[in-house]
Amino acid sequence: MSVSVELRASARAAYRNLYRAASLTFQGDKPVLTAFREKMRQDIVVVPSEPTAITGYVQHTNDIATFIRRNIVQGTRLARADSSASEPQEVWRLRLHEQTELGSNDSIKNLPPAKKSRSGATSEPVVPLDPQSTPRPMYYSALKRAHSQRSVPMLKEEDIEETFVRGRLDGGQSVNKTENNVQLLHKPTGIRVSCQESRSLALNRRLARRSLAEKLDQLANPGLSKEDMKKAKQRERERRRRKKAKKKALTKQKGESEGDSE
Repeated sequence: MSVSVELRASARAAYRNLYRAASLTFQGDKPVLTAFREKMRQDIVVVPSEPTAITGYVQHTNDIATFIRRNIVQGTRLARADSSASEPQEVWRLRLHEQTELGSNDSIKNLPPAKKSRSGATSEPVVPLDPQSTPRPMYYSALKRAHSQRSVPMLKEEDIEETFVRGRLDGGQSVNKTENNVQLLHKPTGIRVSCQESRSLALNRRLARRSLAEKLDQLANPGLSKEDMKKAKQRERERRRRKKAKKKALTKQKGESEGDSE
């Protein structure tokens, strides 16, 4: 039985989905990331060219991508918190991102420090979290203050792979016959951006880097990036508008009730 074009496209999309999930989950751990990608290549080669097998591969691959995004967390061992203590503690930094499942329990999000004995066994199977992964402030004023104090990642040219392709939008020969479409790949994270806002190649390069910097900001500061702050500001405006409308309605209702009582 032949395989439809749509099913083949779904298989390619599932493969890319898992590839991006691995880049996000195993960022900075090159041996594990390389081994995972090699296993992906081996698995896709042995999939039979049958609709049923390809459908199962698509479902299974997407499930794996969702699982590793939400449930696998990287940890980096830092210097000991207090080396002079009789039982020194080891401190770990966990790299959590916006797709990590944290749960709704505060005891899960804010874990107490782990105590390690001299024999190497831990008395509590928990480690302290990175302060940057603590729950974000609820109120707009606190969110705005945390936004101003966030650490913005630096965009380094040596981490960028830049390519130029021909444009495909309206604009005549100046667009369709010149390579003014700028595509950037951030090699450490696997993030890709494309920019063709203008006929000017120099302007598109600048806008593409700005877009990539914003995406890195969203990745490093989930809930505190510029784009998140724009959404938070809009929500705050809507909240104030609803509050004002509710107060006005209550005042009007109170005035009508007092008029009826007279």
